[in-house]
Amino acid sequence: MRPLVIAPMGTMTLEPLSIDSVKDLIEDSIEEMVLEKMQSPVDRPAMSLVKEILMSGGKRYRPMLAIIGYQAAGGREIQKAMDIALSAELVHTATLVHDDVYDQSKMRRGKPTLHSTHGISHAIIAGDYLFSLGFELGAKYNDRVVERIRDSCAGIASGEILQFRHINDLSTSPEDYYSIIDGKTARPFAAGGACAAIIAEASKEFESALWGYGLEMGRAFQLVDDILDLQGGDSIGKPRGTDVHEGKMTLPIIYALTMLHGSDRDHLRDVLTNFSDERMQELGDLLEVSGAFDYARTLVSNHVERSLSHLSPLPDSASKTLLSEIVMLSESRTS
Repeated sequence: MRPLVIAPMGTMTLEPLSIDSVKDLIEDSIEEMVLEKMQSPVDRPAMSLVKEILMSGGKRYRPMLAIIGYQAAGGREIQKAMDIALSAELVHTATLVHDDVYDQSKMRRGKPTLHSTHGISHAIIAGDYLFSLGFELGAKYNDRVVERIRDSCAGIASGEILQFRHINDLSTSPEDYYSIIDGKTARPFAAGGACAAIIAEASKEFESALWGYGLEMGRAFQLVDDILDLQGGDSIGKPRGTDVHEGKMTLPIIYALTMLHGSDRDHLRDVLTNFSDERMQELGDLLEVSGAFDYARTLVSNHVERSLSHLSPLPDSASKTLLSEIVMLSESRTS
């Protein structure tokens, strides 16, 4: 366990406050939860399935946002926000397990996906179990927090359905794209920020500030993932071109289909319709010609700036500075 120190007023805080120290605390809390559930005859069979993916690392942006956002909104006792932080990570992990089943993905976080090693039935059950754990922790708070969690999960489901409707749909618009990523990624980030403020008993102004911060951060985060899927990057945790193989219409592709004309556009349509790993270079060249990568990076920067602007109502603090660092760290993954 990393040290928690007792502040003069008897409240629990992190020292020194840093992204690494917050992430370490979250990792320790996840490990504690896994060990606790493994001691329970009721939980042990299901936890045995999911413990490896839970403890296999990850960026942990969602739980970090909850912990740091709680402090930035005036919260003093970090442990009061730990359940909502873990709830966010559990729900996120549940969606990853189910997404891998839908997409028939073979790798996740550098390891074989759960359905690849245990079968589809076990993976579906494992995802359901993770959802139940996430709701269990979230339900410890008041009705406003529970409502935020419910709305977030409903948005994830709706975003997933909308994405299915646009698989291999070359007429997908930027508005369609944002409807998908807002449901699947951005609003869950926003909900984590808003819940952090509610748990800190902060004002509606602070709650709105952290909601807006999380929403724009989530949009930037997803756009970065889309760029990395096309250009490669170790931080994404899955093979390059996975989204293209699955027929997902990400913004760089949508932009290129809009900007290219004549033979170049016909070439891009052919690459997307008859895609294989051998055509990855062709796709990359066409996206470069269209300016899609530059456009996507500009959008990332815009969302990062908007995210940072939402923090202005919060008082200056080390936690507020960390929130700024986290969203800029997300952007830096494309460099």
